[in-house]
Formats: sequence, structure tokens, C-alpha cells
Amino acid sequence: MIKPATRRSALAAATLAAAAAVYIPAVGVAGAADATRDSAATPKPTVVFVHGAFADSSGWYGAMDRLRKDGYPVRAATNPLRGLPSDAAYVRDFLNSIKGPIILAGHSYGGAVITQAAAGDPDVKALVYVAASVPDVGESLADLKAHPVDNPAPPLPLQLVEFTNPDGTRSNDAFIDPAKFRETFAADVNPTVAADMADTQKPIDIAALNQPATAAAWKTIPSWFLIAKQDKANSTNLQRWEAERIGAHTVEINSSHAAMVSHPGAVADLVEQADRGTR
Repeated sequence: MIKPATRRSALAAATLAAAAAVYIPAVGVAGAADATRDSAATPKPTVVFVHGAFADSSGWYGAMDRLRKDGYPVRAATNPLRGLPSDAAYVRDFLNSIKGPIILAGHSYGGAVITQAAAGDPDVKALVYVAASVPDVGESLADLKAHPVDNPAPPLPLQLVEFTNPDGTRSNDAFIDPAKFRETFAADVNPTVAADMADTQKPIDIAALNQPATAAAWKTIPSWFLIAKQDKANSTNLQRWEAERIGAHTVEINSSHAAMVSHPGAVADLVEQADRGTR
């Protein structure tokens, strides 16, 4: 026979055990809910796009529209195309004007610019390269172009226009021959759009192609790479070699060099992959 005091002790112990069984899981559920709320409350990074040579920021419009719909703030930095040191410095100053985390995307020569501009910037959480040129320290774009690969890209059909610098020295701006622009740069872009791109292309100071990078942000910042399999301006195999060298997460699509114009959804998807992969 259980004594009353003993019975009361047993009843109290059972009550405490039952309370604990109810209370402890509730703490766990609340913790999970808090974590979910914290994740949802974490602001999305600003996605900054940097165009390359023979293009301008309008090429990113399709990807920007998609990312806006998914809640990402987006900006496009105008690339001066005057030389790698000054272009990278300009983009770095632009990045410094943005508060919070950044995903930085660059196309073609813009890849070299973001590689140098983002080095040492704690706010840049990911680099996204689109059919890009991605040098190491001490390499120029001309050096990259000369790297031996199967099926290298042919020389670009460039036209040079001489101009005078502010200090009176003479330089040469390089354009792609408008008559050959679509087949070289934008073969899968609507012909009317490609014609507009050809006629409004932004030239690059030819000297920029021989200026070596002095920093390589991909050594410390996670990278993603969109490889264009129908690229006639930047060899697909060279892009694969670059992506492997920098340890990038890669996606390959059937695109011309102007992948951001013909496949904006693929660019936006890769940016979002980079965001998820660095949260």
C-alpha cells in the first residue's frame, strides 16, 4: 500500500514530467520558428552588374527585372573601359556607396574588372562571372587570350579609332566591326536588338587589354561561372579552364557571348544560386 505522502510525491513527479514533455518540444518549435523568421528577415544582397567591352549596362535589363521580382535590389555600374586599373578603381568606389552585402556580376572584360575591384572588400559575398575573362595577379586579357586551349576563339574583327587623351597623348579605341558584330558577339540575339547593340557599342581603350591585374578577388570570395557554349568572342574551352582554375560553381548554356541578353533567366538563376550558396 502506497502511503499518502508517497502518493503525493509520485503524483508531483508525474506532473513535472508531463509538463517537461510538453514544454521542451515547444521550446524547440519556437527556436525553429525564430530561425525561420531570422532567415526571412535577413536582407537580400544588392546585385551589382558590370558590363564589359563593346556593351553597356542595358544588356543586364532582363536579368535585373527577374531579380527585382524576386526581391533583390539591383544596380549596374557603368564601366568606363579606359584601363583595368582605373576601371577597377571606379567600380570599387561605386561598391563603397552601397550599404550591406553585395553579389558582384561581370561579363567579358567586366570579369577582369570585378576580379580586381572586389579584392579585400568584406561586403562582396559572391562573384558571378558571365562568359567572362578572369585573370590572376600579373595576367592581362591578352595573356588569357593566348592561353592554349582546344578550339580557341578567332581574333576579334576590331576597328580602331584614334583619339586624344586629356593630357594630349594619343590612344586607340577598339570597336567590333558592326557588320560582323552579331556573328561574333550576339549570334542568338534578336537581329534588330543585335543591330542596335552593334551601332551603340561602347569601345574600349586598346591599351586596357594589355594591363595586368594587380589583385584577384576570386582567391578569397566564392565564385560562380556561366559558360557560353556557342561563344565566338571568348573561347568556351578557355572559359572552362578559367572556371576550373578559380574553383567556380559552373553552369553551361547554349549561348553566344551576349548570354546576359539572350539568356537573362539563366543569369538571374545563377545569381540566386550564389546568394543561396553564401547564406
